Amino acid sequence: MADLIVVAYENEEKAEAARQELLKLQKEYLIELGDAVIAVRQEDGSIKLHQLVNTTLTGAASGGLWGGLVGLLFLNPLLGMAVGAGAGALAGRFTDVGINDDFVKQASSALGIGQAALCVLVRKVTADKVVADMSKFGGKVLWTNLSTEQEEKLQAAIKGA
Repeated sequence: MADLIVVAYENEEKAEAARQELLKLQKEYLIELGDAVIAVRQEDGSIKLHQLVNTTLTGAASGGLWGGLVGLLFLNPLLGMAVGAGAGALAGRFTDVGINDDFVKQASSALGIGQAALCVLVRKVTADKVVADMSKFGGKVLWTNLSTEQEEKLQAAIKGA
C-alpha cells in the first residue's frame, strides 16, 4: 500500500529543495515515489500546483510523433504532426496522473500566502534513512494516511531539524 504525506514549508524554494532531495534518494533506491507535487498559495489566495510530470507537454510530444506518422500515410506529415500535437496537448491537459489535484488543493488549503506544501505518494521507503535525510528541511505535517504513531514519529523527526 502506498503512503500519502503532505508537508508544509515556509516557501516554494524549500519545498522544491525537499522534492529534489527525494528524487536524489530515489536514484539511490532508498525511496520509490508514485508522485511528488508542490502546491503554492498565490498572492490572490489561489493554489498553484507544480506537477512532477508535465502531462500537457508529454501529450503534445507523443501526439506530434503519432500525428506525423499518420500524416506520412496521407502524404502530409506536417499537418498530421500539428493536429496530433494539438490533440495530444489537449488530452494531456485533462489527464491527472498520481495524486488527485483536487485532493492536493484541499489538503493545502491551510497554507498562508507564499507558503508551499510538498505532497508525496510513497510506494516503498527505507524510512529511517529517508526521514533522517529529509529532517534538515523542517516543515510541518499537514496530512498523512500513516498510523497515528508513525505520523507522530515523522512530525517529531521533522521538528528535530
